[in-house]
Amino acid sequence: MTTSAPPVAAPGAPAAVEPLGKHTLTPPRIIGVGTAVTGNSYEQRTLLDLFGITDPRTRSVFLNSAIERRHLTLPPRDATGAFGTEPQGKLLAKHKRLALDMGARAVRQCLADAGLTLADIDYLCVVTTTGLITPGLSAHLMREMGISSGTSRMDVVGMGCNAGLNALNALASWATAHPGRVAVMLCVEACSAAYVMDATMRTAVVNSLFGDGAAAVALLADPPDAAGPSSGDLDPSPAPVASAGPRLLGFASHLIDSAIDAMRYDWDDDQHKFSFYLDPDIPYVVGANAEQVVDRLLSAEGLRRSDIAHWLVHSGGKKVIDAVRVNLGLTRHDLRHTSGVLRDYGNLSSGSFLFSYERLMRERAVQAGEFGVLMTMGPGSTIETALVQW
Repeated sequence: MTTSAPPVAAPGAPAAVEPLGKHTLTPPRIIGVGTAVTGNSYEQRTLLDLFGITDPRTRSVFLNSAIERRHLTLPPRDATGAFGTEPQGKLLAKHKRLALDMGARAVRQCLADAGLTLADIDYLCVVTTTGLITPGLSAHLMREMGISSGTSRMDVVGMGCNAGLNALNALASWATAHPGRVAVMLCVEACSAAYVMDATMRTAVVNSLFGDGAAAVALLADPPDAAGPSSGDLDPSPAPVASAGPRLLGFASHLIDSAIDAMRYDWDDDQHKFSFYLDPDIPYVVGANAEQVVDRLLSAEGLRRSDIAHWLVHSGGKKVIDAVRVNLGLTRHDLRHTSGVLRDYGNLSSGSFLFSYERLMRERAVQAGEFGVLMTMGPGSTIETALVQW
C-alpha cells in the first residue's frame, strides 16, 4: 500500500485536516463508552433555596438555563445548618476524591461495554480541568484500580470543555500506531470542587451551569489482517442498524485567538481560590466560528453538512447550543442528546459530548455507513471537531 504526501498549506492558511482514514486501512473504532456521576442530584430551584439566594437576577439565571437537575457535592454545613466555606486546599482534596470515585466507575462501565477487563488497557489518558494534582489522576487511578504498572499513561490538565476531543485526537493517533491494543480516555470533572460562592453575577452564571460527571471511551484499531471494509466499500443498501461503534476518520480544530480571555480561571484574592470566568458573548462568538471548522472537517472527506446524520455537540449551555444550531442550520432533533444532557446534568465540561454519544448508542437507531460529527468548545477560545462513521 502506498500513500501520498500530505498537502502543504500555503503561508497563513489554516492547517490541513489530517483524516485518519486517508493514511491507514484501519482507523481506530470506538469500542466502548461509560459514564458516572456523583451521588446527589439537585433541581435548580432547590439549589437556590438551599443557598438562600433571593436576588431576582440570579434566580432568573438559574431558572432560565434549560437545566432541570445537576449532580453536585455541596459544602459541609456548620452548626447552624449553613453551608461552610471551602478553601482552595479543601477543594483540591474534594477534586481528587470525587474524580477517583467517578473516574473508576466510568472506566469500569466503559470496559464492560466493550467486553474488556482492566488487564486489557494498554494506554490510559485522563482529562480534567477542575483540579490540579501531581502525580496526575492517571497514576492514582492505576494504583487504586489495579491497572498494570506497565500501562502507558498521559494526563491532559487545564484545557477546559474542549479537552475531550483534544485528547481523543491524541488517543486515536496512539491507537492507530498500535493496532490491536486498547486505548482508554477518561474525562473526569468534579465541578463541585471549582466553585466560588459570592453575590456577583459573574459567579452566578458559572454556578448555574456546571455539574459533576465522568465519561470514558475505549478505542481499538484492528490489525491489518483483520481489517473490515473501508468507508468506500460500505454498501448503503440495505443499511442495517450499526451494532459496533464508529471509526474516527479525522479531526479539525479552530482557535479563536481574539477571544482568548473569554473563558478562563483567575485567582480571586478575596476568596483565596481560583474563580472561573465566562464572557457573556462567548456563545455567539462560538456560533459565528462553527461553520468554517465543520466545513473544513467535512471537505477533507468530500462531505457536506447534509451528509451528516448525527451531531453530538458539547452541552455548554442553552445559548451556545442555540448559536451552534442556528449557524450550522441544524434542527432541535439533531441536537436532542446535547440538549437532553444539559437538561439532566448541566454542563459536564470535557466529558459532556460522551454522555450524548452514550445516549445516541442506546437509541440503537444508527445505521451502518452513517456519518457523525463530534464537537466541543472551550477556553482558547477553541472549537474542536471529529468526523466518525459507523
